[in-house]
Amino acid sequence: MELLLYTLRAVSGAIVEPALMFTLILLGIILYVKNRKLVMMQRMILGESVNSTLELTLSQIVLGILAGTIVSVILSSLGIMFGQNSGIIYLFGISIILMFVKPRFICFSYSGAILGAISICTTLLSGFIPEIKENMIFNIDILYLMTFIGVLHIVEGILVMIDGDRGAIPVFTNKGGKILGGFALNRYWVLSVAILISVLTNNEAINYITTSIQTPNGWPFIKGSSGINILALASISIMPLYAVIGYSTVTFTKGKREKALSSGKYILCYGIILTLISQIAKFGIFAEVLVIAFAPFGHEMMIKIQRDKEDKLQPKFVSDEDGLVILEVVPKSIAYDLGLRAGNKVISINDKIINSEAEMYVILKESLYNANLKIEDSTGIIKELKVKTNKGKRLGMILVPRMVEEKDKVMIKDNKFSEVLNKLKSSDEEETNETNHNKKNL
Repeated sequence: MELLLYTLRAVSGAIVEPALMFTLILLGIILYVKNRKLVMMQRMILGESVNSTLELTLSQIVLGILAGTIVSVILSSLGIMFGQNSGIIYLFGISIILMFVKPRFICFSYSGAILGAISICTTLLSGFIPEIKENMIFNIDILYLMTFIGVLHIVEGILVMIDGDRGAIPVFTNKGGKILGGFALNRYWVLSVAILISVLTNNEAINYITTSIQTPNGWPFIKGSSGINILALASISIMPLYAVIGYSTVTFTKGKREKALSSGKYILCYGIILTLISQIAKFGIFAEVLVIAFAPFGHEMMIKIQRDKEDKLQPKFVSDEDGLVILEVVPKSIAYDLGLRAGNKVISINDKIINSEAEMYVILKESLYNANLKIEDSTGIIKELKVKTNKGKRLGMILVPRMVEEKDKVMIKDNKFSEVLNKLKSSDEEETNETNHNKKNL
């Protein structure tokens, strides 16, 4: 019980301690700026934003702190701990560096494998070079390191299932001559994590961030190769810090909620498997090498399995000759209040077949924004709805077109977000100017 209380106290200290609170504020600002761009893109695509910037940011911080608390309790209960010279703090720095190489490399599976490999190499070299052993800063227990990363992935999988669909952006692609609608999901969470650190009993250099505690009988329940020796020579203290975990994917075969649940399950299973496989690291250096090799390769395999499954499944949002499929509906919009939902199909408006969303608004304008909309819901039932809106007011939904003109295409894969945003702004300005020109001619 005392260990649990100190763990919770350390997590709360990450929120109120000045230096760590400044880190949290800085991370919050970074997330806010990123979410502001996402909301701008939602507004440009849909006419309205599905989520607010504040909502997206607060959920990332609040859920992250809650998830970090769960991670900390699990780690401390199992007895996952690191020596003060383990170099565990470098795990987070390596993740940030790898993020600039490729965004998905921010995952601790990659940085953990690198840190583990460095630790094994320095341990082997220390047998030949005594100076390395005397100044060892990467002496980390592979069992504890990979169990730590496995537990992080278990909690990350739960976060993705709960919150991974928030802030999703509608996207389109051309496959086999057809326009497919889908979603780009991209979320990050700030975790406040309390890590157990073994500190020499006569070391006073780091008392400002740690508190000595008493451990229960039979603890640690997971015993690493150096765990017993550490307990004999040191006391166990807790160090709070912040970690950022991220999730990014694109789907054209599932709804955004369905994709978040699916991806979350894969991440959860990977975390469980990594945690179990990590336990063989106690059987020697060869087993340690196998474990650190599995972490990145297993993660890549998880991603490949999802991509292969995505390629084999039938696309979900594809318009055909029967009508245009609704890709997204803004909550509390006119379309939402009418009962329209993603996956519904617009058959006609005022008995006229439409090929794009733009044609629908032309018909609405001609009918003085008062029209009959025929739709087919997800169960195949056809309904007729009375649509009444005001001039300049969008319905709050986006349709998957049958075709896209070349001038309206925006390549997201090879462009930076700012370039995509500027392209969308330019398109909106051209449409506005064209509308004003037509009004003058009238």
